[in-house]
Amino acid sequence: MKIAALQMVSGTDRDRNLEAARALIAQAAAEAAQLVALPEYFCLLGRRDDDKLAIAEPCGDGPIQRMLAQAAQAHGLWVVGGTLPLAGSDAAHVRNACLVFGPDGTQRARYDKMHLFAFDNGRERYDEGRTLEAGDAPVALQAGSLRVGLSICYDLRFPELYRALMAPPCDLLVVPSAFTYTTGQKHWELLLRARAVENQCYVLAPAQGGQHENGRRTWGHSMIVDPWGEVLACCPEGEGVVLAELDAARIEQVRTQLPALAHRRM
Repeated sequence: MKIAALQMVSGTDRDRNLEAARALIAQAAAEAAQLVALPEYFCLLGRRDDDKLAIAEPCGDGPIQRMLAQAAQAHGLWVVGGTLPLAGSDAAHVRNACLVFGPDGTQRARYDKMHLFAFDNGRERYDEGRTLEAGDAPVALQAGSLRVGLSICYDLRFPELYRALMAPPCDLLVVPSAFTYTTGQKHWELLLRARAVENQCYVLAPAQGGQHENGRRTWGHSMIVDPWGEVLACCPEGEGVVLAELDAARIEQVRTQLPALAHRRM
C-alpha cells in the first residue's frame, strides 16, 4: 500500500487551510496513495492559543470534518485527519482530536491526544493544558489490511503508549505533529526512528514545517520510516507530499529475523 504524509505551513485562516489540505490530499491521490495523513493543527495555527476555541466543532459535524469526509470519499482513500479541535467539557477547553475517515467517507476512529506539551527554556514558553483536555485511551483501527495505531506529536516521547498499541502489533503508527523548531531539530527524527525500530513497524509522520503567520516556526521534516529504522522519504520544509510504499513482507522479514516483540517480558 502506498502511504503519504502531507506537510503544511498552516496559517490563521481556517478556510484557506482547508483548501490547502484538500489540494494536498488530491495530489497524494493522483500519485496513487491509498492512505494519507495530515499534520497536527492542519486546520488552524492561530495567533493566540485560544483561537482554536472559536472553530471547535461537535464530534460528527462541522466544516473541518465535512472536508475530511468528502475528500476521503471523493478519492476513495483513508484520511487520517491530523488534528482538529473538538468540543471539550467546558467553553474554555477543547480536545485535540485525530479523526480517521474511510474510503466511503465515514468516520472510523477518533483519538484524543493524551500527553499535553509544556516547554520553557527561559526564552520560549508554552503549555497546551491551558486550552486542551487530555484524552485517556490509546486507539488503533483496522484500515483495510493494515492495523494502524494513532498518536499525536508530544505522544512521541512516551514509548509506553506505543507498547499499548502493539497488542496486537500494528503495521503502521501515525504521528501527526507540529514540533517546534527547537525541539524538532534535536529529537524529531531520533524519536520517530526509535518508535519504528522498537515496534518493528512503519511510522508515518506528517508535520507542520515552516514559518507561520503567528510568528511560530515549526521543524517540518515529515517522513516515513520503515521497521528497520530507515527513513524512506522526507520533506524538510514547506508544503509537500511525502510518499512511500508500505510493504507487509518487510514487516514480516524484520520481525522474523529479530523477533524482539516475541521476546518482550513486560
